[in-house]
Amino acid sequence: MFKLTSFAAVLSLVSTTVVADDTISIEDIPKIKSVVSSVVSPSGDYLAYTRTQPRELYVDQHGKNYTELYITDAKGNTRPFITGKVNVGGLEWSADGKFVYFLAKFKGDKFTQLYRIPVDGGERQKVMGLKDTSISRYDISPDGKQVAILAMPAKDKSEKELKKLGFKAEVYEMGLKNKQLFVTDLAVHDKAQQLDAFDVKGHVTDMNWSADNEQLLVKTQPTSLIDDTYTQSQWHVMNLAEQKITLSIATEGKLGTAEFSADGQYIAIIGAQDKHDPATGRLYLADASSGKISHWLPNFAGHVSDIEWSHHSDKLHFIANIGTESIVANIKPGSKKYRTQLKAGKIIASNLSISDSDKTIALKGHSAKHPNEAFMLRGKKLTQVSDSNPWLKDKRFAKQESITIKARDGVEVGGILVYPLDYKKGQRYPLIMQVHGGPESHEKNGWVTAYSKPGQMGAARGYAVFYPNYRGSTGKGVEYSKLGQNDYAGAEFNDLVDMKNYLVEQGLVDSKRVGITGGSYGGYASAWAATKLTEHFAASVMFVGISNQLSKFGTTDISNEMHLVHARSYPWDKWQYYLERSPIYWAHQSKTPLLIMHGKDDPRVHPAQSMEMYRYMKVQGKDVRLVYYPGEGHGNRKAAAQYDYSLRLMRWMDNYLMEGKKTMPDYKLDHKAKLKAVKDKNKAKKKESA
Repeated sequence: MFKLTSFAAVLSLVSTTVVADDTISIEDIPKIKSVVSSVVSPSGDYLAYTRTQPRELYVDQHGKNYTELYITDAKGNTRPFITGKVNVGGLEWSADGKFVYFLAKFKGDKFTQLYRIPVDGGERQKVMGLKDTSISRYDISPDGKQVAILAMPAKDKSEKELKKLGFKAEVYEMGLKNKQLFVTDLAVHDKAQQLDAFDVKGHVTDMNWSADNEQLLVKTQPTSLIDDTYTQSQWHVMNLAEQKITLSIATEGKLGTAEFSADGQYIAIIGAQDKHDPATGRLYLADASSGKISHWLPNFAGHVSDIEWSHHSDKLHFIANIGTESIVANIKPGSKKYRTQLKAGKIIASNLSISDSDKTIALKGHSAKHPNEAFMLRGKKLTQVSDSNPWLKDKRFAKQESITIKARDGVEVGGILVYPLDYKKGQRYPLIMQVHGGPESHEKNGWVTAYSKPGQMGAARGYAVFYPNYRGSTGKGVEYSKLGQNDYAGAEFNDLVDMKNYLVEQGLVDSKRVGITGGSYGGYASAWAATKLTEHFAASVMFVGISNQLSKFGTTDISNEMHLVHARSYPWDKWQYYLERSPIYWAHQSKTPLLIMHGKDDPRVHPAQSMEMYRYMKVQGKDVRLVYYPGEGHGNRKAAAQYDYSLRLMRWMDNYLMEGKKTMPDYKLDHKAKLKAVKDKNKAKKKESA
């Protein structure tokens, strides 16, 4: 009989690093569950939430993790409602609180449809499906009588027939179809509906009802291209009786959500300061009659991430990220001062939802010791009402803190530092620097462990893990987020060296055992570190990263966004500059072993970027390896690909930083042995239960 000790031994074949059972390991990461969304009931007594259910590696078919539905009360008494191999999303409560509505595609469904399930018990019920297309988003009117729906037009059946006959020519970026808006009565329909789309120009991406059920906020863009999403979105007010847009709100740059106030007088909007602002995060207030718009919190040194109006007052609740923390606060029209309801340092909050009485706020949040969970906020009292990973309480966590330093030119930078578990002052440790993408993003002082982020797992193996918020990161206001513009790989990546040097000077890090990794723009940083900054880094792992700024512009789906908020110029304006800010230009001097990984279907950073990096280094005799993931895009989404990535990332770091080897590790991973181990284990279980 196959023993569990043998199974554990097989799972550790990919690395010589051994961790204790009371620490977080690579094998734990694929098992972690996380709350995806949460919505409070009208009464405020219950909260519905969705949570990931990991696939079982070497058992379940290839795919993303599942998403299940749960309902809990304010004390955390949780009931599973829809579980198993399902994917539930788009939660909304019925106006009377008797049902939870959701989107799903169950066995036998060809398309994603609208369902509901009674809270007091009973089976799920199909509410509505559209003929030959999926519902991508819906919003139920406040009175519960109507539903607004977004969906792509049904495919022409002749297209499928012509493809079978070999007529598959594609004209790039032409013939795009726009997502459409539908509004209909909310009723249970046995048959798929064929509704008439509203006459809205462009691609509709979002909508929100007014409290009086008579108007819709509708968000559009010229086409379905992602570049238009970033640079040309606009909010409009639509009169439902006439099915006409009566007002368009003039904003510039990136655009987030928008909501009517309860009295319909105002519209709150999350947007950008201007077309060169890298990220949404400015809070605007618009007059719902005239469309006149103004900055509600001018010069706010943070980024607003979510908003929700009260139901019985003109108070707006919002979540804002400030530095590496987040707050929940509220503000009234006419005031520039906000009142903090949930102080920084409690959780990293997101996903606001407010009960009809305004007394209960639901949100999700994560901290240094747990991934996203569901929370209720009443007054200033925060209560966790879900516990997705009770086994984490048995794990030991390394010290984690936010640090701030001054770069060589005096600019304040910083990030999140996870110390090695069982850290001893005076001892130097290997460092993994994990660089975020964007760069219009930032690391928060919460849960920092994932398939591509070593975090607490790396700390358990004896690493210091550092997450830098280099200049150009968000969380500190617009001006800070613009500091890296028109300076690709310049001061922004010098910040990485300055932060590394700081950790060395503090006596924590061994300067000869520093590794770097990151995805997208963080992958660009990793490639730059392996070439231009090679003397500072002993190992690098580049994920969906940029290697050539010239060819990147010509092969990405966000070239306009690149120009407006990153480069602030075009390649033909300064060819040599773009070339010299490309890692391939410096490949000849690389002394840093580079592992490159990339999704083969990435539309954002073309997989050829990794091929170029590989070829430039390979031909010049550098230590480099390229791993492609078929079916993955700009980041791995499926469980097996994520796990494979984790194994390769840590084996690369272990090989050079822990074990001090000078040659690359084997390119193979012994998935075959693991598959056999899992099968043997399951056979043993069946025999024991027989």
